[in-house]
Amino acid sequence: MKAVIQRVSKASVDVEGQTIGKIGKGFMVLLGVHEDDTQEDLNYLVKKVTGLRIFEDSQGKMNLSLADVGGSLLVISQFTLLASTKKGNRPSFIQAGAPQMSEGLYEQFMEACRNMGFHVEHGKFGAHMDVSLINDGPVTIIIDSRHRE
Repeated sequence: MKAVIQRVSKASVDVEGQTIGKIGKGFMVLLGVHEDDTQEDLNYLVKKVTGLRIFEDSQGKMNLSLADVGGSLLVISQFTLLASTKKGNRPSFIQAGAPQMSEGLYEQFMEACRNMGFHVEHGKFGAHMDVSLINDGPVTIIIDSRHRE
């Protein structure tokens, strides 16, 4: 699994002109599922994303976590994170997980975050979405469960 985490002061997602998810301070997470991802990948990513200490403390140092600041998550499925651009100019998405498997892991990711006490908003799996955000910093972190060792 791959996640792009952006520290935001606010973020929202619209589908067909309707806002279906929005948060204030927190993380906007773009989540991509690889065809070989397992429960171990999911557990790793949940722990890393929710434990990131990328909010500033009183001394301006990135030292506070999402829980420390009472932040929320906006989670957006994004299979294009698994693009391969090795050949030519048209990306290949053959390593992206099949829709049914990917949607299941996407839902499990959000449920695990909720079970940890976080407020989670989300987009619509497989839909065309318009995502808006104000990246606070800017701060953007990429985590890939395949690179955990």
